[in-house]
Amino acid sequence: MLKRSSTMQTGRPPAIGPETAKVSQPPLREGVDAVFDALERAAVVAEGGAASGVVEIVSPEAFAALAHADPRAVRVRLDRVVMGADPEGGLDALLETGALGALFPEVHAMVGFGDGEWRHKDVWKHTKQVVRQAVPRLEVRWASLFHDIGKVKTRTISPEGKVHFLGHAEVGTRMFDKLDRRMPLFAHEPTLKTTVSFLVLHHLRANQYDPAWTDSAVRRFARELGVHLDDLLCLARADITTKRPEKRRKGLGQISELADRINKLAAEDARVPPLPKGVGDAIVKAFELKPSPKIGEIKRALDQAIESGEIEPHLPSEAYVAFVAANRARFGV
Repeated sequence: MLKRSSTMQTGRPPAIGPETAKVSQPPLREGVDAVFDALERAAVVAEGGAASGVVEIVSPEAFAALAHADPRAVRVRLDRVVMGADPEGGLDALLETGALGALFPEVHAMVGFGDGEWRHKDVWKHTKQVVRQAVPRLEVRWASLFHDIGKVKTRTISPEGKVHFLGHAEVGTRMFDKLDRRMPLFAHEPTLKTTVSFLVLHHLRANQYDPAWTDSAVRRFARELGVHLDDLLCLARADITTKRPEKRRKGLGQISELADRINKLAAEDARVPPLPKGVGDAIVKAFELKPSPKIGEIKRALDQAIESGEIEPHLPSEAYVAFVAANRARFGV
């Protein structure tokens, strides 16, 4: 059981990132009060307030102990950090007190990772900017914080000097799932946890959109993302942090175009039935069937094939007759 205790001079403070202010080795604090003070300080900063007092570094063990003993209380304060008007300041405050390294070492590993000699953007600065730019929705803000954690483990540099992070979304998802098993901060909200994991895994997909995509490809994209579609598009917009205005404009424009096409196709599909009138009669004639409930079964199976992207909607009846003919066993004709 955690006990409230006074500050202690034992131990070694965790390393402070290069972006944080220099502090003259403040005492290492322990106990519940120390953890709550550190988290509250970060939350206040993120919400636009001024940090009071000197920076006090708290032991990693104290953060971990409270996160297991009272994860909801810790999450409430962390939620305020990521949801604040100044999450960058709040995240830096977590870094200063040792909270970031203790609770999320996967995120802490991004501090100072990149820029300079590595010929790629500083991933920590980028991550903080993405969190700030993201819509203030809990799922999107948390996914913004974790979306690039896989880059630390996947960075490679080609002989030509090009930097790659191949598979960092997949690696980052596994890292988040492992983090969740180690630190039960999301255990009481399984839907949030699942959404964050999904967004980390798929965060690159919207930015891969090309105007040359067919309507079928756009429908498939929307169908595969399902209920997470809007969150993912919001994360994709936030993930554009380039300082080049033209590149930023192009990136945001492509995501907007993708969203517009998804909405347009959804409206068309809702207004016009996917199968043309008379397709039932065409099936009866083509396969010499008698009018019966069997025709309705075939049409429902065709609807499912359209929904799964196997065949386009709104084609002439002949196209669906040919599709049935090519899959006789499946349709039972």
